[in-house]
Amino acid sequence: MLRQVIAPIHPDGWRFIALFAVASLVLYWIAHPLGWIGLLATLWCAYFFRDPWRVTPTRPGLVVAPADGRIVAVDAAPPPPELDMGAAPMLRIGIFLNVLDVHINRIPMGGRIIRRIHHPGAFLNASLDKASEDNERMSLRIATPEGDIAVVQIAGLVARRIVCGVDAGDTVVAGQRFGLIRFGSRTDVYLPATWARLASVGQRAVGGETVIADARSGEPPRQAMEH
Repeated sequence: MLRQVIAPIHPDGWRFIALFAVASLVLYWIAHPLGWIGLLATLWCAYFFRDPWRVTPTRPGLVVAPADGRIVAVDAAPPPPELDMGAAPMLRIGIFLNVLDVHINRIPMGGRIIRRIHHPGAFLNASLDKASEDNERMSLRIATPEGDIAVVQIAGLVARRIVCGVDAGDTVVAGQRFGLIRFGSRTDVYLPATWARLASVGQRAVGGETVIADARSGEPPRQAMEH
């Protein structure tokens, strides 16, 4: 039961939680009300770095969301040029993570990483499409049995640190944790244009669980209706 209620903390978060806790004690010593504010901030920090368990669908051809958040783009766009995947438009699915979302990034499809490239850039609002081109990012090219795909961690307006725990040559599986972005960000996936898109703009995605595309399906693009 405890496993269902309390999510573990990502190792990268403990030092931030400790800093928040120390600051809370100092504030409490200065003035009690400030200490309570610091306690709330410390609890938020622990919440931000939560790393919940996920159950990943594993049928061949499925692509799962690489992050929690709101889908802000389902369109055609060329992949990052540093990945050497050509200039032809691919199916791009972009997910915006706000500061309350789980920020753990997960592999969207199993395969082998053949390129990992860090690209410096700006820190625009990550919900904007131009953030995919202009913002600082970490790009991964993954060779899968269905074809090459890309997943891109994009820094946001507040985010200043991209953490990526995999490298070129690593074999990865769908749903595997591979990094995070602090604090608020965007994660894009680039897929072959012929793959069935199963995500819609405005939809909430659950990283490692929500199926966003299928390489083996002939299903037409899904339509969405907001209620």
